[in-house]
Amino acid sequence: MTEKVKVVTLGCEKNLVDSEIMSGLVFGRGYELVEDKEEATVIIVNTCGFIDAAKEESVNTILDMAELKQTANLKALIVSGCLTQRYKKELMDEMPEIDGIVGTGDFDKINDIIADALAGRKPILVGNPIFNYEKPLPRRVTTPRYTAYVKIAEGCDNACTFCSIPIMRGKFRSRSMESVVAEIELLAGQGVREISLIAQDSTNYGTDLYDGFMLPALLNKVTEVAGIEWVRLHYAYPGFFTDELIETIANNPKVCKYVDMPLQHSEDSILKRMRRPGRQQDARILIDKIRSRIPNVSLRTSLIVGFPGETEQDFENLKKFVSEVEFDRLGVFAYSKEKDTPAARLPDQIKDDVKEFRANTLMEMQRGISNIRNGNRVGQTVDVLIEKYDGRNDVYIGRTQYDAPEIDGEVFVKGTQLKIGELAKVHITHSFEFDLSGEVVA
Repeated sequence: MTEKVKVVTLGCEKNLVDSEIMSGLVFGRGYELVEDKEEATVIIVNTCGFIDAAKEESVNTILDMAELKQTANLKALIVSGCLTQRYKKELMDEMPEIDGIVGTGDFDKINDIIADALAGRKPILVGNPIFNYEKPLPRRVTTPRYTAYVKIAEGCDNACTFCSIPIMRGKFRSRSMESVVAEIELLAGQGVREISLIAQDSTNYGTDLYDGFMLPALLNKVTEVAGIEWVRLHYAYPGFFTDELIETIANNPKVCKYVDMPLQHSEDSILKRMRRPGRQQDARILIDKIRSRIPNVSLRTSLIVGFPGETEQDFENLKKFVSEVEFDRLGVFAYSKEKDTPAARLPDQIKDDVKEFRANTLMEMQRGISNIRNGNRVGQTVDVLIEKYDGRNDVYIGRTQYDAPEIDGEVFVKGTQLKIGELAKVHITHSFEFDLSGEVVA
């Protein structure tokens, strides 16, 4: 009997890429990949362990899947990803439902783990978190056929005091340009038109392999791949955002005018305790430079509220910063006290209800800001990547280059016979808090 395997992915897009590689390996072994968990005889839960909420979701998902041993066809439950890399002993000791564990540096051995788990051997393969993305591996892309994520680096060297990524993913290491371009050429041959480049610290790309910051050169090479129309950059560390990178984004028509640059906070005292680069004035100067050199750029950032020692005045100043800068897109996270990180040992930890209040307050502010920023798009004619058709309302739904998949806004498009996965010229006629609407230009 052929085993039926379901892969459940939790966490970020970087985890999604690892799941797609595991799916490719499993498929290549002759196993059947299934979507319905009720059908699966083997389930792989690729976990996230970044913050408490993610860990809780991972544990709950593992327990939910384990019930299928009693109610459906499940024979082996495998757990992979960041949670296993960090808590392998605790997981195996406290969750006997788990039949096998594999870490972030060894998931290419997933077929061996499955075989051992099915044989009842309870395999644990969690070694060095460093995975070699240079070697060619099969990959079953699970995003829509026209868009895909590509890792350009793994790990991180920045040692932010709140972050556990180096513990789970190891030190920063770039992929070679050749391997990145080769993967994108393969994806383009399969019909992918939009590439989102991802790394924990994308602006540091190449410093460990080449002489200097090589992200601009990589962007230019990627946009030369036939069939690729949009290249989007995620997680640009502000400390390494060079003038050359700004000019590349501004001048290369295939690079999306979209900057995803996590700042984490505005106040100098907090940034220092976070061990983040520069200070508020440096961030303001960089933002002004980006906006002046890249017309119509969409600027996304993420902020952490409730970091140890954040006073009411710090928060008021952060609100003022957000109000003045007017980010196009904003994500806000309540600080999560992570074991083995320096910030967990800091005094003046903030109560959870205060953190949640501050996070909700900022997001409510952002609703109004987004409404204003979106209103500036009205009257523009933009390219929209068509993603689906809503027959009930007779409208197509897509995204501009200013919106990343899944996390940002959409455009509701009036038109006829548009093709999913293709670009359409759309005149923007209306704006909402997070979305836009418009009509196809003949």
